[in-house]
Amino acid sequence: MHGEARELLEDVRRPALGTRHRLVARADELLEVRLALHARVLVDRHEPSVLSRPVVEWSAPTLEGQVVRLEPLRPDHEEGLWIASRDERTWRWLSVVQPTTPEDWHDFVALALAAASARTEIPLVTISHKGEVVGSTRFLALRPEHRSVEIGWTWLHPSVWSTGANVEAKYLQMRHAFETWGCRRVEWKTDAQNERSCRALEALGATFEGVHRHHMLVRDGENRDSAWYSVTDDEWPSVRSHLEARLATKRSRLRPEPARSE
Repeated sequence: MHGEARELLEDVRRPALGTRHRLVARADELLEVRLALHARVLVDRHEPSVLSRPVVEWSAPTLEGQVVRLEPLRPDHEEGLWIASRDERTWRWLSVVQPTTPEDWHDFVALALAAASARTEIPLVTISHKGEVVGSTRFLALRPEHRSVEIGWTWLHPSVWSTGANVEAKYLQMRHAFETWGCRRVEWKTDAQNERSCRALEALGATFEGVHRHHMLVRDGENRDSAWYSVTDDEWPSVRSHLEARLATKRSRLRPEPARSE
């Protein structure tokens, strides 16, 4: 009798265990879908998922040029950045109000350092060929799983506008993104009313992708429509050649003229 009861119990348990295994498998599938939706990708279960591939974490680079050098933001950059950021023209189109006291500036730099520590942004300091701090830029929207990145938060002291500093900084950042990180896409967004920035991005060879209307509230609650631009990996070789030709001209102006003999 006990043997028959044991066999009956096993007959009942087998389908129940099978149901449990199916539920666990279905829960795993639902978790993968939720993660995929969070990452804004669609999962094809017949193909390896983007989420299942190993992702290399991007580290902050030092990028050397002839006009500028870009180096990772450090606390000791604070004073030099404060001095470089005093011209109000620098802040006309940035999304925050210009910090006007050293205390406010300390908080601004601290937020950038916190973003770097959290690995959500890579802030860089722009150093001129004379060794002076002249501005800053960042890698934003870091998406190594999609090999895509944004360049933004770029500002420069007006004394280096039109000197090639911005062009070379963008060139160094794009070259690093495409050739070191293996990016498929580099993107920018700027205030659609910022004609200077839009013209500069178009002159780089970036493609205008349209305007996101009512995209952001900036400064003290102003509306911002954002114009989007990008360069993709298949466009990079021609963009690189174009920028290198532009920079050759800019750099030649920085070379001191040879002394003339009397």
